Amino acid sequence: MSTQDKVIAILAEQAVLEPSDVTLDSTLEDLGIDSLGLVESIFAIEEEFDVSIPFNANEPENSDFNISNVAAIVEGIDKLILKKA
Repeated sequence: MSTQDKVIAILAEQAVLEPSDVTLDSTLEDLGIDSLGLVESIFAIEEEFDVSIPFNANEPENSDFNISNVAAIVEGIDKLILKKA
């Protein structure tokens, strides 16, 4: 399973949607994921990929991690995985 598929599965589970309902253009708002859901999604992604996401839920605007849409999240995870390697 690719990074993209895993991230989509995690976000779909959090949003109580089918993975097929989640597109790369989907925003967290589109998916109905609120701030608590975002934090839970980040924890699940960190655990799945053994990475630490540089995101502060208390100050999301000051984050170096782009969560504007699913594609940006996948791209960010891929970069963190490459840094770790």
